[in-house]
Amino acid sequence: MSRVTVEMGDGSARGQKTRALIVTVYGLYAREAGGWMSVASVIQLLAECGVDGSAVRSSIYRLKRRGLLVALNVDGVAGYGLSDGARVILDQGDRRIFDRRRASAAEGWLLAVFSVPESERDKRHQLRSRLAWLGFGNVAAGVWIAPAQLLDEAREIITLHGLDGYVDLFRADHLAFADTAGRVPAWWDLDHLRDLYATFLDRYGPVLEGYRRREVIDSAQAFTDYVSALTEWRQLPYLEPGLPAEMLPADWIGIRAADTFFELHNLLAEPAHRFANSVRHPIRTS
Repeated sequence: MSRVTVEMGDGSARGQKTRALIVTVYGLYAREAGGWMSVASVIQLLAECGVDGSAVRSSIYRLKRRGLLVALNVDGVAGYGLSDGARVILDQGDRRIFDRRRASAAEGWLLAVFSVPESERDKRHQLRSRLAWLGFGNVAAGVWIAPAQLLDEAREIITLHGLDGYVDLFRADHLAFADTAGRVPAWWDLDHLRDLYATFLDRYGPVLEGYRRREVIDSAQAFTDYVSALTEWRQLPYLEPGLPAEMLPADWIGIRAADTFFELHNLLAEPAHRFANSVRHPIRTS
């Protein structure tokens, strides 16, 4: 199994957004077709999101270089398929993004403790990056914390990236001396998370209200709005990994943001899928 990076990479904010949109489209519509999509269909679909063809081609090339996509012609049609590593990442993402499970305080915590020799400091950076990407909070140097429900996912990701020899995982309870809810803002940047949730609600709250008033949903517009909303949403369940509600501020904005996303998902996923199917070029079925 190949190892791949999961960040969208360097480059302009626009380029990163384009790559994120492509990953969303592949995650939603390519896996059911053997992981393959033609270049022409990706360009046509991303045009609905306001991205021009040259930007799509450039972003696909970058994703290929990062090991997420592999060039593959099907029946003489140029296209790209998902790498094995990309499939793993997308499957893991499904569980995190579409599962609304919130941890309870009674379940306890997962601690990741590591000590990496200075001669292998690149591994230290990789561990910090992986743990932050998984949604762990930072307690102290070499000590990271997450809800215990992340155990299987953390073990899978750490092993996938060959970092299991540098870290130990523990189940733990916070017993003393500060109140746990008072410590959570020191472990996670709740102010930053609040801003991200507010930005999502500001943009997609009105979109949802518009769809609530419609009797008929246009599939092309549903595709645009659904792919854009999912692309912006999918980072948030990683940054805030289902922290126990009793450990969060009252009326936590993340719950309202999740309500908005999942209502959009329920309204738009099916018409968006119909539109994507109407656009896709020859589909790989095996």
